[in-house]
Amino acid sequence: MLAIPESMRVTAIIPALDEEGAIGATVAGLDRTLIHEVIVVDNGSRDRTADCAAAAGARVVLEPRRGYGSACLTGVRAAGPGGILVFLDGDGSDAPEDVARVLNPIRQGVADLVLGSRLDYEAGALSTHQRWGNRVVLALVRLLYGLRLADFGSFRAIRAETLARLGMAHPTFGWPIEMVVKAARHHLRIVEVPVKYRRRIGRSKVAGTLRGSVLSGYHFFVTVLRYAWGPLR
Repeated sequence: MLAIPESMRVTAIIPALDEEGAIGATVAGLDRTLIHEVIVVDNGSRDRTADCAAAAGARVVLEPRRGYGSACLTGVRAAGPGGILVFLDGDGSDAPEDVARVLNPIRQGVADLVLGSRLDYEAGALSTHQRWGNRVVLALVRLLYGLRLADFGSFRAIRAETLARLGMAHPTFGWPIEMVVKAARHHLRIVEVPVKYRRRIGRSKVAGTLRGSVLSGYHFFVTVLRYAWGPLR
């Protein structure tokens, strides 16, 4: 595949829920010579997330229906057709300075989906149950899809037209792994790049609670199994 012109529009999509302590620095840390627009999807925050994001230069879109996938889908619709989409979290865990590393394989035409693999993480950034859960899910992905990955973090890049082919639908925790397994089923070129991963700012709504951890694990497993067989849209 030919390299993609550097003039192609790049939009960063950041789903956020009660992240006023981190969202401003995350938005401000993105290189605006690489990112043409930053869209923060406020997923029903009760704090000043929207105000902090807007002050840092983001376009804020509201999505009152709770769920990581719902927020991402709303961001995709807001970005419009065409261009490249970059997804990252707004809690300070993803390092915005790594955006060039995540973008480059798409721009160079050597990847259809780029995953930022959290191989360089701070102590305490990933809990023990997160690490073991990831290993089990990745082993299942390897068994069912023949895809060997080191991680499936949220920091990633994909062309908008490629994402549209996948028919993304999961409204909650299953969104990140849905994108991966559907890309595998479509025989897309998936490339991993190492990225830094830091301790999030504030309390996690997922890994920081028993309920969140159980629900996310459930949705990961169900999503991996769901798309392993049968026709895709």
